Amino acid sequence: MIAATGLSGRRLYLCTADRPDLARFLEECIAGGVDVVQLRDKHLDARPLLDRARLAGRVCAGAGVPFLLNDRPDLALEVGADGVHLGQDDAPPRLARRILGPGAVVGLSTHAPAELDAAAGEPVDYLSAGPVSATPTKPGRAGTGLGYLRYAAAATSFPWFVTGGVTPDTVAAMAEAGARRFVVVRWLTEAADPRGAARALRAAVDRALGP
Repeated sequence: MIAATGLSGRRLYLCTADRPDLARFLEECIAGGVDVVQLRDKHLDARPLLDRARLAGRVCAGAGVPFLLNDRPDLALEVGADGVHLGQDDAPPRLARRILGPGAVVGLSTHAPAELDAAAGEPVDYLSAGPVSATPTKPGRAGTGLGYLRYAAAATSFPWFVTGGVTPDTVAAMAEAGARRFVVVRWLTEAADPRGAARALRAAVDRALGP
């Protein structure tokens, strides 16, 4: 298991649903520069989700990349995931911490300043901020715009990852607004060449942030 400190220096975080080619897809994305992976599938029941999470976890462990499961700290514990990512309506971070222990990674989504401020008292290791642009992965949620990134950069000491609309064309403006870590979904999940798409995105991130 990779401890929470293992997130240090990681910049490109893939969030993906299950897919038939999951293992190969993850291998290609990691080879292109992804250095954190979250499996987020809202449709699988617990047992099939366990099977797919074990598969994803093996790929990530072999590459030395942290593997997180969305929503379910109980299932994350069962599959030996490095941690869990929680939304505002999921299990509270304190419960996830009790289930997974002090060494696990616990992340929390935030979408507004009040949520980010409230996270200061939670036992989490990182936050996400966004979505900057409205996205089909968060139906009905309006984009926060770049102003929320400026707020996050000034208001929290937690590491945080920007979400929503991360592409090679958008990361420079996000970095200028204070983002240093990036969550990618559709740029990779819809790519015909995931390794090439990941490589292009990672290059854009590294250009925006420097070595």
